[in-house]
Amino acid sequence: MDAGEVLRLDREHVWHPYTAVPSGVPVHVVRRAGGVRITLGDGRELIDGMASWWAAIHGHNHPRLNQAARDQIDDMAHVMFGGLTHEPAVRLAHRLAGMTGLDRVFLADSGSVAVEVAIKMAVQYSGRSTLLTVRGGYHGDTFAAMSVCDPVNGMHHLFTGMLPRHVFAPMPPHDYGRRPVPAPVSMTQAGPDEAYLAELTAAVEAHADRLAAIIVEPVVQGAGGMRFSHPAYLRRLRDLADEHGVLLIADEIATGFGRTGEMFGCDHAGIRPDIMCVGKALTGGYMTLAATLCTARVADRIGVLMHGPTYMGNPLACAVAGASLDLLAERPWREEVARIEAALFDGLAPAAGAPGVRDVRVLGAIGVIETDQPVDVAKIQDIVMEHGVWLRPFGRLIYTMPPYACTPEDVARITGAMVAATAAL
Repeated sequence: MDAGEVLRLDREHVWHPYTAVPSGVPVHVVRRAGGVRITLGDGRELIDGMASWWAAIHGHNHPRLNQAARDQIDDMAHVMFGGLTHEPAVRLAHRLAGMTGLDRVFLADSGSVAVEVAIKMAVQYSGRSTLLTVRGGYHGDTFAAMSVCDPVNGMHHLFTGMLPRHVFAPMPPHDYGRRPVPAPVSMTQAGPDEAYLAELTAAVEAHADRLAAIIVEPVVQGAGGMRFSHPAYLRRLRDLADEHGVLLIADEIATGFGRTGEMFGCDHAGIRPDIMCVGKALTGGYMTLAATLCTARVADRIGVLMHGPTYMGNPLACAVAGASLDLLAERPWREEVARIEAALFDGLAPAAGAPGVRDVRVLGAIGVIETDQPVDVAKIQDIVMEHGVWLRPFGRLIYTMPPYACTPEDVARITGAMVAATAAL
């Protein structure tokens, strides 16, 4: 089909995420993707500044990942995981356990499902059903996951009456990462807010006797607002969980596999959770796959876990995930992410203090321009596409989470597009 026919049928039949039908936000036909670029139906090449929703850390169409999929599909594309097992899943579980120190691995289909499974684990382990989290978070779009997203400013207000009520501590301060406001300032060495530590302590102590778990996104709150918070808050939650016999769940779906400059967000705080959720970059953006990991102590006490996705442990996805983790281990990802961080910091500095801009912040391979008012998504996308970049702004955020394979020139193009977009605010 030509691009016009694809768009016509798309308008007739396809429902895109977070949109109405028909959508007021334009969609663009993609013909192919390679390296850090996507090619549209009209021939334009755009740098994928989103790493396809933060997943394609190695870039697109990588020969190693392609080969892993080809090799696996000759043996089997899928078999049920109930009563059967296979090498790709076992190798992947062993690899993840070694990376995290969490012995038991439940392979799920998506990040939202991984969070659902983590919550089920906590409920079955404790016999309790109340969770504690912080405001401003995002954990997915299924019902249990929605219930621990921000209850006021999140995207799930339509379902409030159907969601269980949990305990929400105040939103963490934005006191981590780097900010050019108005001159270059490093926030990474600043101390935590002692008053906020006291608020966290009070929230946990007030409800500890009914909590199944504490669930948070470590260091970075992703789709809830791209906020960066001091690792000391995560360390305090680990201590409080231990003190009160409550489980700590780390939602590492956005932060896992190097995005923040550490392999996992928890590494900034030097802690290990009882349960961890990973996804997105797990397969390098190739296949849908996620995992919920836990300690042997948690698994032994739970016994039979009441969950079982049809495509759990899919051999194709597990094989590609294994190849992606091999690539990550081989490439100098720490140096790559550090270079991207420096380039984002320098490139976004001109936006600091611009009219309509509330904040500019950078951590690892994450760069954020926060605006005073919600942005016009279609207008901002038109501007950045004119600069040869693909971004997907939302709310009051123009942000990027690019592939680690981006060159300094690629990052300069991304930041230039973002700064240009601020002129439209």
